[in-house]
Amino acid sequence: MKEEFQKLAASGKIDGKHVDPLIHLVEGGYCWHRSWGFGRIRTVDVVLARFTIDFPAKPGHTMDLAFAVESLKPIAKSHIMARKVSDIEGLRQLAAHHLDLIKVVLNSFDGRATFEQIQQCLVPDVIRDDWKKWWETARHEMKKDGHFIVPVKKSDPVVYQAQETSLEARCLGDFRSAKGLKARVAAVAEILKVAADLPDKAAVGREVVAVLNADIATHQRTQPAVALEAVFARDEIQHAAGLPASPEAVTAAQVWLQEGIKFGPLLEAIPAAKHHRALESFREANPDRWHEILRGSINLVSAKLAKEFASQLIHHGKLDLLKETLGRLINQHTAGSELLLWFGRDRNDDFVDILGPEVFRAMLTAMERDQFNEKRSNRLRDFILEDQQLLGELTASADIEVIKDLTRALKLSPVFDDMDKRSLLARLVKAHPAVQSLISGEQTRQDTSLLVSWESLERRRLEYQDLVQKKIPANSKEIAVARSYGDLRENHEYKAAKEMQKVLLRQKDELESALTRARGQDFSNAKTEVVGPGNIVRVTDLATGQAEVFTILGAWDSDPDKGVISYLTPVAQALLNHKAGDVVQIEQNGAARQQRIESIEAWKSEAGAPAANN
Repeated sequence: MKEEFQKLAASGKIDGKHVDPLIHLVEGGYCWHRSWGFGRIRTVDVVLARFTIDFPAKPGHTMDLAFAVESLKPIAKSHIMARKVSDIEGLRQLAAHHLDLIKVVLNSFDGRATFEQIQQCLVPDVIRDDWKKWWETARHEMKKDGHFIVPVKKSDPVVYQAQETSLEARCLGDFRSAKGLKARVAAVAEILKVAADLPDKAAVGREVVAVLNADIATHQRTQPAVALEAVFARDEIQHAAGLPASPEAVTAAQVWLQEGIKFGPLLEAIPAAKHHRALESFREANPDRWHEILRGSINLVSAKLAKEFASQLIHHGKLDLLKETLGRLINQHTAGSELLLWFGRDRNDDFVDILGPEVFRAMLTAMERDQFNEKRSNRLRDFILEDQQLLGELTASADIEVIKDLTRALKLSPVFDDMDKRSLLARLVKAHPAVQSLISGEQTRQDTSLLVSWESLERRRLEYQDLVQKKIPANSKEIAVARSYGDLRENHEYKAAKEMQKVLLRQKDELESALTRARGQDFSNAKTEVVGPGNIVRVTDLATGQAEVFTILGAWDSDPDKGVISYLTPVAQALLNHKAGDVVQIEQNGAARQQRIESIEAWKSEAGAPAANN
């Protein structure tokens, strides 16, 4: 193409200085535009002096040669972008050799590229499966290989260098160049990842430990959180390098036992990944008081730390003390929103006897209190709205009157807007249909009500109270005790208690529904023009001439020996609304019988009134 371009220059269609750059563009066949990105040169028209280029968003785009040479950068055929077009399958096969593929990418960017640049080049065209797993393997291999410099920060570039540097030199170089104790701790974390591959771990360990010991001593009072992190890092590198601890070195216990240490804030300043280690060291430093300090601080820390506190207390046999603390804070409505956020998220059978409607009341109180806090957070509020099961689970074993009170409190709470409030109330109705009328303002429709005698109603109420006040709480304790026995997969006591919980909660729902529909009656004003509840009905079987007497009472009244039946039974339903002298068909014992109503009398309550047996 050189001659053609020279002719174009001679004719004045392009500048002479553009000939060589145009040759580079054509020979490479690929280019880069700052706005349109990667492009592939499809054709060169020397008559009209223009290129036809395929850009991702502008396929078949034409561009004058003079303009192209000023705005396009040539891309070599070996460039990762060019190879993705010309040999994508070859690159996918090359991905099995992590370093070879990374080298192709880095060479495409003059030997250095950031993590983001590498990912954009390879995902999803080349690496189509688990990028994170692939990159972790590649990163580990690069650290072992002497040609790659892998930065600690993702924003810094990965560098390829032709001259190999030993792993030891790179580790110590990164550590020496780290500025500040926090950065040195991060550098130690990287060293620990490749410690097994270091030929002289002891030499690296001695230098790192000596520097850390000096820094820890100067930071333990001014920056105790960073000092603790450094202590943990030092101890790990000592162990990895097989070095003995120095008797003069500052220990974690010495950091914890300094005067003026603020336990909660210090822990909050430590990365979450180190919380468990920090709490273990605190427990070792305070063997007699650690659990009391944790209990006293659990309401003052973040949800993450509250979870760690609870885990420590449970793991070391302090579950009862933890439950006592949580129960007191919840019942007194002094639990903070972060503590309740953890408790709500991690609710499990360890706390089955605490998890109840009072938890949600405490949540409402905490959120209302937070409205006056300058540093208030909506995390608890957002969690309540997102967790569809929370309200139902917290109120599952509650008395219906408690649920009604909770419904009123939710309706009056200022922490939710109208739409969110309606959503939460709908969840309550779904879990407890009995509160529908309280929310909608409508009474239960009359045609769904149950007429019951006052005596049977009182018996059902006592049955309900016994269920929610004795049987369900006792079952909750059984679940908590059974859970403590260990492996739940083989824990038959736990499985049996959980099955019983389902039975009891189902009974509770059925009783709530029935009691909500129940309408107490003494049947003293029963009319006798037609058969209805509160009547004594005398009938005669037309086939046999046999007389029979039925006393029709409430839905829960039944005494077959005395002829007392519920108005909901098939016999009573056949008689209802008929007059004396009417002939009705009654099915008894699977056979239809013709019965004539002889008389209808009003029933009068007496001592020893019929009992409700169902």
